[in-house]
Amino acid sequence: MSYRSGHPSEHHPNHAPNYGRPQPHRAQRPHPGQRPSPEVPAEASSYTIAHAGKQVRIGPVVFWIVVGTIVALGCWSAATATYFAFRDDVLTRLIARQAEMQYAYEDRIAELRAKVDRTTSRQLLDQEQFDQKLDQVMRRQTMLESRASALNTLPDVVVTGSIKSSRTPSTDTAPAGPLKPSPINDTVIFVAPPDREARLESRSPAAAPALPTTQYAKAQGLDTALSKLEQSLDQVEKRQIAALGSVEESYETRARRMRGVFTDLGLDTRGLEAAAPRAGIGGPFVPLKAPSTNASSFDRQLYRINLGRAQLDRLNRALSLVPYRKPVIGNVEFSSGFGVRSDPFLGRPAMHTGLDFRASSGDPVRATAIGKVVNAGWQGGYGQMVEIDHGNGLSTRYGHLSKIIAKVGQSIQIGQVIGEVGSTGRSTGPHLHYETRIEGEAVDPQKFLRAGVRLAGAG
Repeated sequence: MSYRSGHPSEHHPNHAPNYGRPQPHRAQRPHPGQRPSPEVPAEASSYTIAHAGKQVRIGPVVFWIVVGTIVALGCWSAATATYFAFRDDVLTRLIARQAEMQYAYEDRIAELRAKVDRTTSRQLLDQEQFDQKLDQVMRRQTMLESRASALNTLPDVVVTGSIKSSRTPSTDTAPAGPLKPSPINDTVIFVAPPDREARLESRSPAAAPALPTTQYAKAQGLDTALSKLEQSLDQVEKRQIAALGSVEESYETRARRMRGVFTDLGLDTRGLEAAAPRAGIGGPFVPLKAPSTNASSFDRQLYRINLGRAQLDRLNRALSLVPYRKPVIGNVEFSSGFGVRSDPFLGRPAMHTGLDFRASSGDPVRATAIGKVVNAGWQGGYGQMVEIDHGNGLSTRYGHLSKIIAKVGQSIQIGQVIGEVGSTGRSTGPHLHYETRIEGEAVDPQKFLRAGVRLAGAG
């Protein structure tokens, strides 16, 4: 094979001249006086390939296509050789990179799982704490409700658990028991009013909406509701404790004044308690259990209050035999006091053994204590007179009556009408002669009336 460029001077005898090429054209003659230029052959831009005595002419486009193909094949061969030479290193790096990405992905998944587990554990813990708080609130509510039930037995506690600010008598109170007197103005009697129902006031746990226990405690609304509920329970508990403290102090004050009255009057408290009549009551004996050492302050205070109330009941029954009430209705107005005075008939000093209450003829006369009629009729200077024995040496006399209603041997209750005011016997006009006697000796009735005023202050 040979390669030549340009126009051949001779042609192969077997090759047809100018085969496949355009016919050559004649050369132009040079211009006169101009130097002729060398002739450029028409085949100067073509390429000839000779092999085995044969020649092939190709154009430049085909030539460069062939050259480009050969170069491309060489580059591809070099690249292939390079790939096979460095294939193991590349694969190792690719595998390492893929493994690194996989490990990073797995680490991320593990981190997210751990975060989810921590979040779930925290939510479960918050829910458990919330359930514990709710259970604590419910137990506290139950405790306050039981305390409210215990407060039902205390007459000095109003519905809200607060303390009464005044001792205004209720208009709907019905007589209860034999110690309740008939209506006498300014008459003092210590009978506990009917028990009132002590309930927890509004915003109490019973009135609070039910809280769902399936939600997480981290919810702000539930936390706020629990906080408000606990604050409400705190306020109710404080009011209950304040109520107990006030009732206990009131009981102690009243009991102290009652015992002082018995002491001032020189009366035997135990004897009066034993002689005091009782209504029809009974039942098996069940001893009162003292609170344990680990009992709450509320329970210990309630125990003391119950003991104080029982003591007040005994003192009230004893006081029902003490004539410290007025025998007539209306304002107290004495026409003659107890002690030495000038006799209204003789004008000489004499001992007046009672009090003369100014009243109108026919006004009702009422018993000042529980007792039994031992005398009812005409008694000399007393005129028409009723005498009542109250036991333990105590007795009262009601003289100058115009009419006697009670009968001898009759049991008398406080405030019961026993006669009417008159002017019988040694009397200058309608009035009531009232006496109090201890062991048959007359004592100043004002001493008992003043004791009644003190007891009214104790109520």
